[in-house]
Amino acid sequence: MFMLSLESAISNDALVRVIDAFVDAIDLKSFGFSHVECCEEGRPPFHPSVLMKLYLYGYHYGIRTSRKLEREAQTNIEAMWLVSGVTPKYKTIADFRKNHSKAFREVFRKFVFLLKEWALIEGETIAIDSFKIRGQNSLKNNFNDKKIERHLAYIDQKIADYEATLDKSDKEEERSETQAKIQHQKQKRNNYEAVRTALKESDEEQISLTDPDAKAVILHRNIVNVGYNIQASVDAKNKLLVEYETGNVNDTHALYPMAQASKDLLKVDHLNTLADKGYHTGKQIQQCVANNITTHISPRENPSQEEGVFSVSYFTYDSQKDSYTCPEGSILRTNGVWYRHSEKKQGQKSRSHLFQRYLTTDCLSCKLKTKCTRNKKTGRAIDRSEYANAIEQNNERVISNPGYYRLRQQIVEHVFGTLKRQRGFTHTIVKGKDKVLGEVAMEFIMYNLDRSISILGIPNLIKMLKEKHLLIFIDKFLSILSLLETAIFFNFQKTGVWKAEISII
Repeated sequence: MFMLSLESAISNDALVRVIDAFVDAIDLKSFGFSHVECCEEGRPPFHPSVLMKLYLYGYHYGIRTSRKLEREAQTNIEAMWLVSGVTPKYKTIADFRKNHSKAFREVFRKFVFLLKEWALIEGETIAIDSFKIRGQNSLKNNFNDKKIERHLAYIDQKIADYEATLDKSDKEEERSETQAKIQHQKQKRNNYEAVRTALKESDEEQISLTDPDAKAVILHRNIVNVGYNIQASVDAKNKLLVEYETGNVNDTHALYPMAQASKDLLKVDHLNTLADKGYHTGKQIQQCVANNITTHISPRENPSQEEGVFSVSYFTYDSQKDSYTCPEGSILRTNGVWYRHSEKKQGQKSRSHLFQRYLTTDCLSCKLKTKCTRNKKTGRAIDRSEYANAIEQNNERVISNPGYYRLRQQIVEHVFGTLKRQRGFTHTIVKGKDKVLGEVAMEFIMYNLDRSISILGIPNLIKMLKEKHLLIFIDKFLSILSLLETAIFFNFQKTGVWKAEISII
C-alpha cells in the first residue's frame, strides 16, 4: 500500500494546469452552459467545468469518443486531477457535447477576443484557407440527380429482366420467387423516388441520408468522401486561429463571409486578407473592397475564349478611354450596353454577372487574325466583367509584392497540418453542422492554447488566466453588491426600516 497525492503528481508546468486555469477563467453561465448553478433539492449534476476540462484534455491528445474519455477520467492521473476525481459516465459526457455545441463556439470566439486584448492577435493581416474532414455519412448514402437516375435506370432494367423471366417460366415456385424479386425492386425504386423528391425540395445539388448537412467533397487527388469543408482564418502575427465556418463544398463563395466575420470579431476598421486562387472570385473580391478589406488573392490564369488563340492578357486595357488595345495596336471599344451572363457548374447553383463587350472592325484584315480569333465574320470580342476593376487591382497587388502573398503558406498551412497529422482530426464523430462546428471549436481552442503556451510559457499563461478569473469574480461581486444596495434602498422606501434590513443582510 502507498499513498498518492494527485496535486504533487502533477508538475507545475503541466498542460492540464493551463486547461484548468482556462476553464476557470470562463464565465460558463454567460455562454449558456447548463447546471452552472444547482437547485437545493435533488442529486447535484456534474458541473459543466468538469466536463469542459475533460473534453479539452481529450481533444488535445486525440481522444474524442465519450467511452474513451470516461476511461481517461478513471485511469489517467492527469485527467483525474483535472476533474477532481469525479467519474462521469460516457452518456453524461456525450450529452454534454451534444447539448452545448453552440456554446463551445462562443467560448472559442471569447478566447480570440482575449488573445486580441493580450496583443497576441494583431488583426492586421489574416490568411484564409480550408480543409476537408470526413463526416458520419458514407458515399453510398449521398445522392445527386445523376446518381439517382443511374440507380433508377438500373432498377428498371432489372424489373424488365425479371418480367421477361416471368413470362417464360411455367413453374409456380419460380414464378413466385420472380414476383417477389420484382416487388423488391419496385420498393427500391419507390425509395429512390422519395430521395429524388427530397432533393428537389431541399433546393440543393446533393443530399445525404445519414447526415443531411454533410456533402460530397474532394479530399485530395480526386478522392471523394462525404464530409465538411471547414473554412478558417489565421492571424499573421502569431499564427493564431481567428474564425471558422463550414458551408459550400469549395472555396468559391467563402472569401468575403470569412474575411468580414474575422473583421467583425476582431473589431478592426481595416483588414488585409491572403488566400489562394480557389478564392479568386470577382464578386467576392468586390464585396471585400466595398467593406474596407484589402485582398491579396492568387490570380487565376486568364482563359482564352477560343483554344489556341491569344488570351485576354495580350490586350491592354485603358481605364481612361475605356478601351482595349490588341497586340497589333487596334482599339476595341464597347457600345456601353451591359449584358448578363449566367452559368451553372456541376455541384453549384446558377450564378450570373454583368459584362460589357469590346469589339473592333480591324480583325478581318489583320495578319494575326488566325492567332487571335476563329470567328471569320466579326473578329475578336472581349467581355469585361462588372468586377474587372477589383480583380485587376487585386492581381496587381499580388504581382507587385509576391513576398507578402507567400506569407499565406507560412501563416495557415501548418495549422491544418498540426490538426490532421498530430491530432488525427481527419474526420468528425458527430452529425449535423452545428455539432461539427462545436467539435471544431474544441480543436481550435486547444490549438490556440498550445500556441499561447509556446509564446508566453506555461507559468505566464496560467498567471494571466488567473488574473482574468479574478476580474470576472470581482465583476460578479460588484454586481451582487449593487443588487443588495438596490434591495436595501427599496425596502427602506417601502417600510422605513433601515437598520433592520441591514442586520438581516
